[in-house]
Amino acid sequence: MVDYQGFGNAAEKLGIAKSMVSRRVAELERRLGVQLLQRTTRRQSMTDAGREFYQRATQILADLNEAEQLITDAQCQVSGRIRLALPLGFGVSQLAEPIGRFLREHLDIRIDIDLNDRRVDLIEENIDLAIRIGELQDSSLIARKLARIHFVTCASPGYLQQHGEPSHPSELVEHEVLVYSNVAVGRQWFYQQDGKKISPRMKYRVSANNGEFLAAVACFGNAIVNGPLALMQRHIDSGELVSILPEYARPEVGMYALYPPGRLVSRRVRVFSDALYDHFRECSICPGVNAG
Repeated sequence: MVDYQGFGNAAEKLGIAKSMVSRRVAELERRLGVQLLQRTTRRQSMTDAGREFYQRATQILADLNEAEQLITDAQCQVSGRIRLALPLGFGVSQLAEPIGRFLREHLDIRIDIDLNDRRVDLIEENIDLAIRIGELQDSSLIARKLARIHFVTCASPGYLQQHGEPSHPSELVEHEVLVYSNVAVGRQWFYQQDGKKISPRMKYRVSANNGEFLAAVACFGNAIVNGPLALMQRHIDSGELVSILPEYARPEVGMYALYPPGRLVSRRVRVFSDALYDHFRECSICPGVNAG
């Protein structure tokens, strides 16, 4: 009932009547001698006792499933379908290679990939694994850190020639910038100096939900861009962009593999996650991305 947000959804999933689910919960409460759910005409929510019981029961079931899965996995090859949710820019530029190698080594694996910078709901959309960059706000998800992501502030040589190069983050208020729309401006344009945070208020010309697109736009000399070095590096190498404010580093963030809570992580997903971890630990061609 908890996982499916209501008696009706749980009953449909189990293939039984809604009244049967309600009755079984009531019987459990009577047997335990404690109320597990607060019921109103519109919704049900867990009591403190219900939340503790749910967490313990979920862990017990997960342990049992894992024990069964370990025995099953030992007898069979890695096979089946993996549903992935990947950020678009990193998916194309950084994850295509390790995924391609994984598929070459595991011929019985099929992967369905959603390339999108939106924040997907792993449970609602039945995702096995998602790659997420930055702060993890949903503490219920199971996370594995794959890499450290470094950031850089850049502008085209033409823009700097016309507008001048800022020597301090506070001078960015006098410039046009490009912003990543999936993260609040104050959380993406901040720097550190002597342990203090500098977060200038800026005006922006373009906002977009894809960092690779913003880097490409910046090459035309319209504004300054700030983003992951891994997405900027090829433009820096080609001379289209120049790194600025190098002494004012934006703190690095993590790149994580996320799994939905309360669900057994299958062997194929674990093997895939291991492949990603090994790739970024050993990879030398992903600038700014180091294993963590």
